[in-house]
Amino acid sequence: MEAIKAIYDFITGLGASVMMPVIITLLGVILGAKFGKALRAGITVGIGFIGISLVINLLFQYLGPAAEGMVKNWGVTLTAIDVGWPVAAAIAFGTRVGSVIFIVGLAVNLVMLALRLTKTVDVDLWNYWHWAYTGSLIYVATGNFPLAILGAVIHAAYTLKVADLTAPTIQKYFKWPDLSISHGWATASMLIVWPVLKILDALGIEKEAAPADSSDLMRLRERFGVLGEPVLVGLILGIIIGLLAYVPAGLSFKDLLGKVLQLAMSLSAVMLLMPRVVAILMEGLVPLSDQAREFLQKRFAGREFYIGMDSALMIGDPLTLTVALLLVPITLILAVILPGNKLLPFGDLAATPFFVVMATPMSGGRFWKTFITGVVIMVIILYMGSIWSPLITATAKSIGYTFPEGAAQIGGFANPLGWILVMIAKALFGK
Repeated sequence: MEAIKAIYDFITGLGASVMMPVIITLLGVILGAKFGKALRAGITVGIGFIGISLVINLLFQYLGPAAEGMVKNWGVTLTAIDVGWPVAAAIAFGTRVGSVIFIVGLAVNLVMLALRLTKTVDVDLWNYWHWAYTGSLIYVATGNFPLAILGAVIHAAYTLKVADLTAPTIQKYFKWPDLSISHGWATASMLIVWPVLKILDALGIEKEAAPADSSDLMRLRERFGVLGEPVLVGLILGIIIGLLAYVPAGLSFKDLLGKVLQLAMSLSAVMLLMPRVVAILMEGLVPLSDQAREFLQKRFAGREFYIGMDSALMIGDPLTLTVALLLVPITLILAVILPGNKLLPFGDLAATPFFVVMATPMSGGRFWKTFITGVVIMVIILYMGSIWSPLITATAKSIGYTFPEGAAQIGGFANPLGWILVMIAKALFGK
């Protein structure tokens, strides 16, 4: 057990760009691919993750300070600071539950595959941290380790089932064969996405089906030419966010212009580069997907299988990025005006695309449906984050996390399913 944990900790500590090539290569060989072909697929996937990481870091580098500027300039004072998902992941893996989540997650997947309860073969091992986070918070809230493991198991099983249910829509929208999204937050967001889209349908908002092979942003591009280009959308949104962030800061015109233009060009670059680096990642995944299909069809005739992957594959969609950028200032406004909210959005603001990523394919690429769903998601997770911030603070203290200066409590945008499981456990079995 200790040896397995040490190997797992070493590989995951190297990041997805190293961990995923190892997994993809080994999985390819197990599925019958020649080593050279499996290795090339693994390396290509690793390069794709490096590309995605570079683009996301570019987004964080420029959008993060802009978000911080808006927080300071608007005089937002709330009691719990959103420290972002990297801290949440560190907390998740740093507890007793996190130390065994790799084995627990694999066991859940294998048992569900054997019992025909899922079609998803989840290779997105890094994102087991979402399940570990749920289990870790339950453990701190109740002191009951078996209950904490049960919470992580329920979250894992739910993730795999929702990955199955959403796979046909995602495959059709992105034209991906045999892939599903088994990301712990993306699947949990469907608890909000599905009801909101049903309500919007009932209200008649964009109820008609979108034309095949065309989202609202693609049709905007066709209608308005260069003004509908994703790079122009990113540039315009960057200018707006930059002005909101830096005009009240009392900068000189030269410094203001520089910061606004740097942000605008960076967001424009993200809009162009993200789909391209995702395409590189997909280039590596397609051979694995084909090999998996061939292997499984030979041995399990009549069964359909999906390869479960990270929702990072989907954030390159221009509609997702556009809605996410619009939601950055809107989320800050919501944090200020929502009665009872205690969470100060900060660390997770630059990761907003991940919070709305499922709304795009589920709405068929409809702008208003995606946007409204995104607003509802942000409202709900702000309130959820406010409620469980004391528990996150206690969990962080239990592993020796160093708090940001001036932070009485820390928190983050809540995982809807994790929040529900933690709150139920706390209410029934809390210390």
